[in-house]
Amino acid sequence: LRFGAFRPGWSRLVADLTEPMLPTEIDMKVDEGSGKATIRILMRHAKSEAFLAASGPPTGAGWDSGDLTALPQAPITDDDIFTVVIDPGHGGIDPGAVRDGITEKDLMLAIARALADSLKRSGDVNVVLTRNDDRFVSLPGRVAAAHHANADLFISLHADALSEGGARGATIYTLSEEASDAAGAQLALQQDRADILAGVDLSDTDDEIAGVLMDLARVETAPRARMAADAIIAAMTEAGGPMNTRPERRGNFSVLKSADIPSILIEVGFLSSPRDLDNLRDPVWRAVMIEAIATGILEWRKADLAQSPLMRR
Repeated sequence: LRFGAFRPGWSRLVADLTEPMLPTEIDMKVDEGSGKATIRILMRHAKSEAFLAASGPPTGAGWDSGDLTALPQAPITDDDIFTVVIDPGHGGIDPGAVRDGITEKDLMLAIARALADSLKRSGDVNVVLTRNDDRFVSLPGRVAAAHHANADLFISLHADALSEGGARGATIYTLSEEASDAAGAQLALQQDRADILAGVDLSDTDDEIAGVLMDLARVETAPRARMAADAIIAAMTEAGGPMNTRPERRGNFSVLKSADIPSILIEVGFLSSPRDLDNLRDPVWRAVMIEAIATGILEWRKADLAQSPLMRR
């Protein structure tokens, strides 16, 4: 017996037999408590002619073509609700970057609210904000909010400032134990420092077993997070950006460390860049970029659903 993904929402079971046989009875029972499904197939001996006539892959519309709409569709349940948790960076006693009277915490809250509205207008997205006003939320608290909401995607929004270098343009980070560049390392330290100043203890580390389990979970979530980053980068680029010369990067950000939720951090721009600061002040530019981010999220959702039979096994 061989089993694997066939089409989105469908799997295929292949039986290699030593002699011609055909099923006389097939049923599947599902345990309501555990969700475990048991397939039961009774076979009988058959003549070669009957076997050849009945065996092989399905030949109906949709099964051997690209017309997925011709296939029976799985019913929609509450589990199919797409939940995005948006995390406006900083807040409360932590203003984030400050330039010319613009604070990162206020700017990110405004962008987060507008992004939430854009996603809600699609009619298919449940959106949760980690904060909806000017309050401090710890990094663990932001991750916990995503778990409490049973998030399908976590997005942290930032527009930091770098003391060194000329970083500019939108950049999207996914989790990595080692930063892909010096700027990512500096940004990760700045993010964690806010919690330290607020009295949040970040010294605890996961024990060995928990660490192994989380690493296993990230085998699935890490490529999905990178797919989300790629989709949003593509949408923002098409909308005119401007993007960083290397828009997809990796960083050891605490807020991205949820093992079971694809998580990304978007630097919409850098307040330390005069060009980015002018863009971030411009409500028209912000509206265009917000719609682009929403478009990227929805495009990722479609691709993620199509890939789910292959990636979540």
